[in-house]
Order: sequence, then C-alpha cells, then structure tokens
Amino acid sequence: MRKIQNRIMRKLQSSNITSAVRKLAISASCDLEPDILDKLLAARDREKSPLAKNGLEMLVANANIASREQIPVCQDTGIGVVFITIGQEVFVDGNLEEAVQEGIRAGYADGFLRKSVCDPVTRKNTGTNVPAVIHLEMVPGDKLRIGFLPKGCGSENMSGLVMLPPSAGIKGVEEYVVQKVKDAGSNPCPPVVVGVGLGGTFEKAALLAKKSLMRPLGDPNSDAKVAEIEQRILKRINDEGQGVMGWGGVNTALAVHMETYPTHIASLPVAVNIQCHAHRHKEIIL
Repeated sequence: MRKIQNRIMRKLQSSNITSAVRKLAISASCDLEPDILDKLLAARDREKSPLAKNGLEMLVANANIASREQIPVCQDTGIGVVFITIGQEVFVDGNLEEAVQEGIRAGYADGFLRKSVCDPVTRKNTGTNVPAVIHLEMVPGDKLRIGFLPKGCGSENMSGLVMLPPSAGIKGVEEYVVQKVKDAGSNPCPPVVVGVGLGGTFEKAALLAKKSLMRPLGDPNSDAKVAEIEQRILKRINDEGQGVMGWGGVNTALAVHMETYPTHIASLPVAVNIQCHAHRHKEIIL
C-alpha cells in the first residue's frame, strides 16, 4: 500500500500485470468460456438441419479437444484487444501499457500461438503479435480489471459502421445490422456473436460494438427497450436461414449484444462488430 494525499493507494507491480496478461493470452486461445460452450450446445439441440447440426457437433468437439490438449481453438489467434479498467486508488509500479504489451508478447511466444500483427503499409509481420490495441478506462475503486479479446479477422473484416440520419429510427438501425450479417455470409464462420454500438460519435459507436462482445453471452442489456431490440435483431438474423457456416438452419447468430450512448440530435451512428463462433475472451481482476 502507498499513501498519496491522505488516501491509501493499492500498489501493483507491472511484472504481475505482465504475468496475468501472458496467462490470459494463452488461455483465451485454448479454452472457450462456459457461456460460449453452453450456447453452442443449445444451438446444436435446437437445430433442425442435419448438416448444420453435424457442423455444430464438430465445433463443440473441436473446442473440447483444444481445451484438453491446450492447443488453439482456431489457427487465427487474432490481434489482441485489451480492455483495462483501473481504479483511481491503484498505483502501478512501472509502465502499464508496456506491461500489457510484454504479457501478450510472452503469451504468444510461450503458447506457440500464430503471430498475425503486421505493419499496415509494408505488411511486414512484427513477429511478436504486438502491439495490441488497448482501451483504458479510469473508475472509482482499488482494483485493476483486464479483459482480453483476441480478435480473428475473418469476422473482424465483416464489421462496419454507418452514420444514419435520425429519421431512419430504430427500424433503420435494425435493417442495417441484419443486412451486415446477411452480407457477411459464411466469412465470419457462423454461428456468430453480433456486437452493436448505437450512438455517441463515429469512434464511440465502434468502441461500444467491440466492448459489447465482452458481455457474458446472451446476457440482455440492462435497459429493457434495448434488450427488446437485441432480441428482435437476433430473431431476424436467424430467420434469414444462412445458418452454421452458411449451410442453412436456424443458428446464424448465437447472440446480439447492443450498447448505447447519447448522441447528437442530427446523428445516429451505428457500428456492427461481428465475432466468430470461437468467441474467445477472458477477464481477470487484480
């Protein structure tokens, strides 16, 4: 503990953060969270198409093998997206960002995970899967929360953002989201998880969409009206019938998560961030 201006600060060593992130990187690639596995099993049980049901059986079997053998669920181990929520009473002894980047670098090396991060101009691979994309938020309290989302780009590339006129209304929002998933087809390896950011500004909507993917799968938005929109979009997507890997059936999407934020009276930003069936995410609180 460290006392600053009559307040007790909780001290965290940057080396402990590095160690935690290293473990998250490896575990996220190999071990799907129980909420994902439960949704895949539920999708299998309600699926009517024999081909799609068999596909879901293989996805579940693949996830079980990956966890048992500690090998990646998918060969695309993604680009690291890190959500850090740091309490105002936390003092990090060292450089927080460097600690996180080092943890990802070590995790991808020690876990023998594919390194896919490259320079956008030269396309030269960094060879370390860093830098990761880090989002930092300061909140009250004395804890440090780290959420890790390795984002494969078969799904990431199918995402999009539009600045709708307010006159489009919620109907226009729903139309855009459903059409984005429909246009994506089999590219994001459905059944997918659909993250939606509604409101804010251009960049805020995109961040909301990405952040919504960290929510436990299928947990509705705390706002009942928004939760209703989530369910309507999910039903419409699954009614389209594209199904598992585009083979048809009733399980194109496992969940739709929407997050909202107040916006300008003349604007209606909508972002869609699609995630594949291998919805890898982990979280730790230090």
